[in-house]
Amino acid sequence: MIRLYDYRFSSAAYRVRIALNIKGASYEAVSINIAPGADEQLSEAYRLVNPQMRVPAIEVDGKLGVQSMAILEWIDETLPGPALLPSDPWTRLRVRAFADTIACDIHPLNNLSPRAYLRNQLGRSEEEMRRWYAHWITVGFTALEAEANDLPRQDFLFGAVPTIAEIALVPQMANARRFNVNVSSFPRLLEIDAACRALEPFRRAAPEHQSE
Repeated sequence: MIRLYDYRFSSAAYRVRIALNIKGASYEAVSINIAPGADEQLSEAYRLVNPQMRVPAIEVDGKLGVQSMAILEWIDETLPGPALLPSDPWTRLRVRAFADTIACDIHPLNNLSPRAYLRNQLGRSEEEMRRWYAHWITVGFTALEAEANDLPRQDFLFGAVPTIAEIALVPQMANARRFNVNVSSFPRLLEIDAACRALEPFRRAAPEHQSE
């Protein structure tokens, strides 16, 4: 049994929900409200579960796994079902690079921790925060749109099925919409996002289909 420590608006947790759904895996979701003011991830009870005090985390047979991208690879290596990474090593490199552009370059700069520091320690206004958020999504998506347009035209970015590239992209697109970032300059990314969200594993993983 997999227990997922989750938060519906966490894009990192959203990635894991998608992957588990693609694999057809059963899991128990435990909601940890990380919204400012709730801060359940900072509680002593959750620290004892996950010393990093972040979501997602997964618990399997008494063992804890953290960091969404590492969890995705464990899911792919361990659970039956469609592969999340292609078999060709060079294509796997490109898939990982695409996903890591989101997970390592865009998401960390816009995550709760740096935003809280900018607001509380540096005194930045909400308008400045919105510009900060939009800037890093735009920079990252500009590179990814070029990458996507450099690939052969297929149903998804790297072939006939989604990979961890799409699993990273769809939650980041959801974040962009949530914070009213203009993404109209990225038509190929929008096309891939729409194609994925039409699939049941992605639809069921969306924030609006999660419990509070």
